[in-house]
Amino acid sequence: KVKPQVEEKEGKTFDVFTAVEFKTQVVAGTNYFIKVHVGNDEFMHLRVFRSLPHENKPLSLHSYQSSKTKHDELAFF
Repeated sequence: KVKPQVEEKEGKTFDVFTAVEFKTQVVAGTNYFIKVHVGNDEFMHLRVFRSLPHENKPLSLHSYQSSKTKHDELAFF
């Protein structure tokens, strides 16, 4: 659901966009830290926020880190 947001920020489209790992952090909602394979040996780390259910808001891309590898540790950022 956040792929279009990442593509807009990066100014390009991704033929491959597959989540391979994730971690969560409970705040006033939930932060998802997601490692995404974007083709070849390239990966990105995304921080996606899901608000509390009663707020009825869509998932939002909070931030991301590009130029990651498969072996880079997925850490909170």
